[in-house]
Amino acid sequence: MRYNIRGQHILVTDALRDYVEKKLNRLEKYFEEPITSETNVTMSVTKGKHVIEVMIPLSSVILRAEEKSEDMYASIDLVVDKLERQIRKHKTKLNNKFRRESGIRTLFKDDGAAVRVLDEEEEYELVRTKRFLLKPMDVEEAILQMNMVGHSFFMFANSETKEVNVVYKRSDGKYGLIAAD
Repeated sequence: MRYNIRGQHILVTDALRDYVEKKLNRLEKYFEEPITSETNVTMSVTKGKHVIEVMIPLSSVILRAEEKSEDMYASIDLVVDKLERQIRKHKTKLNNKFRRESGIRTLFKDDGAAVRVLDEEEEYELVRTKRFLLKPMDVEEAILQMNMVGHSFFMFANSETKEVNVVYKRSDGKYGLIAAD
């Protein structure tokens, strides 16, 4: 794996860099072939919380995890555990799909052991569909509407671009905008 490790409001020491690389190298055992894409790691300290975000772009999926804790080393351990759960979950779903279809070789190694993911398995059950008329508005009005209804996101017709956009509240308390290309 190749790494792009950077820090925001934190100096990435050699010890931290080595620890991240050592921990993330544990993930290579799950893949059939070595990962050729660059793994992006961002470490930051915000309001006393040590945050690490890891993004591993693969050919068919992007693995992404973020963890916060009081200690950067603990955050690193937690984020690697989260990535391992994602990989196992994805591997199980892919293997089940390919077994049903034709047994095509997968992205992940099949070590012969049965993989059981009990509490990590999710059923994607749609329980509600909501329809509404998209009123043209600007981004600021959409944020205001989102806050008024108490949601964490809000879909609207952008009056400037004439496209459907989504505004959302970020974990840092700021806002984001999702716009399709």
